[in-house]
Amino acid sequence: MNRYPLWKYLLMAVTLVAAFLFTLPNFYGESPAVQISSVRATIKADASLLTRAEDLAKAAGITPENSLFENNSVKLRFKNTEDQLKAKDAIQAGLGEDYIVALNLLSSSPSWLTRLGAKPMFLGLDLRGGVHFLLEVDMKAAVDKALEKTAGEMRRELRDKKIRYGRISHERDQVVVQLRDAETVDAAGQAIRRVLPQLSVVDVKESGNYKVLVSYGQQALTRLKTDAVAQNVTTLHNRVNELGVAEPIIQQQGEGRIVVELPGVQDTAKAKDILGRTASLEVRRVEDDPTKLNEAINGQVPAGYELMSERGGDGKSRPILLHKEVELTGENINDAQAGFDEQNQPAVHINLDSAGATIFRDLTHDNIGKRIAMVLVEKGKGEVVTAPVVRAEIGGGRVQISGSMNVQEANDVALLLRAGSLAAPMSIVEERTIGPSLGVENITKGFHSTLYGFAAITLFMILYYRVFGVVSAAGLATNLLFLLSLLSMLQATLTLPGIAAIALALGMAIDSNVLINERIREELRNGMPPQSAISAGYEHAWATILDSNVTSLIVGVMLLAFGSGAVRGFAVVHCLGILTSMYSSVFVSRGVVDLIYGYRRRLTSIAV
Repeated sequence: MNRYPLWKYLLMAVTLVAAFLFTLPNFYGESPAVQISSVRATIKADASLLTRAEDLAKAAGITPENSLFENNSVKLRFKNTEDQLKAKDAIQAGLGEDYIVALNLLSSSPSWLTRLGAKPMFLGLDLRGGVHFLLEVDMKAAVDKALEKTAGEMRRELRDKKIRYGRISHERDQVVVQLRDAETVDAAGQAIRRVLPQLSVVDVKESGNYKVLVSYGQQALTRLKTDAVAQNVTTLHNRVNELGVAEPIIQQQGEGRIVVELPGVQDTAKAKDILGRTASLEVRRVEDDPTKLNEAINGQVPAGYELMSERGGDGKSRPILLHKEVELTGENINDAQAGFDEQNQPAVHINLDSAGATIFRDLTHDNIGKRIAMVLVEKGKGEVVTAPVVRAEIGGGRVQISGSMNVQEANDVALLLRAGSLAAPMSIVEERTIGPSLGVENITKGFHSTLYGFAAITLFMILYYRVFGVVSAAGLATNLLFLLSLLSMLQATLTLPGIAAIALALGMAIDSNVLINERIREELRNGMPPQSAISAGYEHAWATILDSNVTSLIVGVMLLAFGSGAVRGFAVVHCLGILTSMYSSVFVSRGVVDLIYGYRRRLTSIAV
């Protein structure tokens, strides 16, 4: 007799129940919602913001169905899109420009499923709707920006080496240093080559025309452009996180273009606003003269100064007067990491490049006993994060920002400083909005194609293999259930190519059952008893099933490793489908067959 041990049936039952629970959220759909997040890292979204947003919506005559605070943003769910749009306008007007109020979609799954950790799978742009942008990076601006930075480094190096120079200008694709004689050209060229070894430096010694030409070679120019696109992609990822978009697609296309796809986002204006955000650090000197500070507070800001706000330890803002001259910018930051200072308080540790280290060393040397301010600038607004007193000269290029911030704020500031600004400006060359109705239509078509394929396979298997065909159909259904549950558990993104992979997985899964059924038939034709034929059929077909699935899995892994976009989405579902088909086609179907035939002592025939 063929009998499964009890633990195997318990394992099947547990996996089936778990698969059902994790698949269930996908059938509840989504509701229109409004998501509120802070424009600046120094302004936090918290529980009080949730209360304010609810009050503003209710004041407009709209009551949210549900509200929650997660991932540093507030989300309010509404009954329909009309309430959603009205609430967005009312909340934005009430909160002002310090907060982003964006349209979004939230899962309508019941709370008990959410508490179990069961969430719906993410849907791609073609299934959920959203916005698609094709951005073009201004490579000329990236090169110009790099050359301007190079010119500044050259000025500082020549001043440090006490080499007299005339005008340093940026002409076309090179920086020109005017000098007075051949001897000075040699000294300047040697100093520049030492500090900028990756650039091309040419000495010109003509009568009445002494100069040094500095430019990017072809290799350095290619690396500069590649780094500019890479930094913009990283920055865009950080910006898109503010919208709470699930599985956005942000990737390079060609030499200087970037594709951005934001599933579920219908507010194109807000998406553009997010993509254009920048953040940078400025270091300025503080003016502590109380007379000048009082004049500025009273509306009479002295020339050459700027009045800003500084957060205190109690969370309140205080006025602070700064010199307008920017001593150091975020352009000189190589890295920024959150950590702790000597008092075990949250801090941001910054590493400066050689030029920044020199500037900061001279700045601290000249301002011992005075304060310098670290200013975080976002969307044209500056706020002083900290303004410590300089106790001694600080060299080595390591700077620490600490003050009135918690661990999360330190992480946010470090993130903004690492990739807070775009390496080069970008322009939108293509913009496309895909409505939710089109996404629903794609889902319906994909569902129908899978359903009809499943029905056709089931009908064929039942007619051709009878009872074993019914078992194969049951295994196929469980395979589909396991695949959907895995996609939900892993929070993978399902796209139209992913639906195609599901249909393909069904065909590949039934192939395993065909091999098993045909092997059982062959054993019966050879005169083997039915119980032995069932056992031998599953055991002998397993090696063939394993070989065919492993080879298909290798191809899927290669697509996953080297593919991108739609190809990668197909590969994810394809690989998961292979794993679930091996489990359901062999393990689950064998358990069902054993339930039907395994306990019969005198089995003379089987319906195969």
